[in-house]
Amino acid sequence: MTGLPARLGYGAAGLAGLLLLAEAVPRLGLVDERFLPPATVVLGTLAGQLATAELWIALAETLRGWAIGLALAFCAAVGAGVLIGVVPGLRALTNSTVEFLRPIPSVALVPLATLLFGPSLGSTLLLVVYAAFWQVLIQVLYGVAAVDAVAYDTARSYGLSAWSRIRHLVWPTALPYVMTGLRLAAAVAFILAVTAELVIGSPGLGAEIQIAQSSGAVPSVYALIVLSGLVGIAVNAAVRLLERRVLAWHPAVRSEVAA
Repeated sequence: MTGLPARLGYGAAGLAGLLLLAEAVPRLGLVDERFLPPATVVLGTLAGQLATAELWIALAETLRGWAIGLALAFCAAVGAGVLIGVVPGLRALTNSTVEFLRPIPSVALVPLATLLFGPSLGSTLLLVVYAAFWQVLIQVLYGVAAVDAVAYDTARSYGLSAWSRIRHLVWPTALPYVMTGLRLAAAVAFILAVTAELVIGSPGLGAEIQIAQSSGAVPSVYALIVLSGLVGIAVNAAVRLLERRVLAWHPAVRSEVAA
């Protein structure tokens, strides 16, 4: 068994092993069931919650904050990255600023977000946009820097406008980097969306986890965490599918699909 069937088989086997372990540990008394319910209890709780409208509303709120924040960060980062990479001297001028701002953890902005927006969508967007922006920007800068200097000078010597050089030379070269940045940013954006809801209380899955924890509903806490993980997997799979479609012409993607 090779290729995709093998990966799916190994993935299913790993998931089954994890579920068996999560079921056996509390059942055998290795961990108190009050703190770690068996997997069947958690999954049963999740199934029950999926039948309620409240959970789907919370999930929609989380996905809305994730999608809007990711879109804003992506557009801003692509525009800024191409501009910084193309304009002579601008990369050197902004390098120190980028290196200063990029390492600041997004969670450090929680007090600012709370002060400005309170427990609302605005707080989620502030954290999501800040975290996702740097993931995309750095990749765009790498992509623009990868453009062949000889090809760029040749295009300029033939009289191609700046827009034509960006469209026909810079963008195709940078696109694989851009898609890598989008894939990284999508995962980070989802993590920050749930974090903002959990810490600040913005509507969404994170807020539901906090409410369940405060009320002592331990199985519900684990059920919501499992749901968050499943949504995260779905988000990553969707972005990877988009990446393959956008880069279907790229040799690396073709070889990956063939394998």
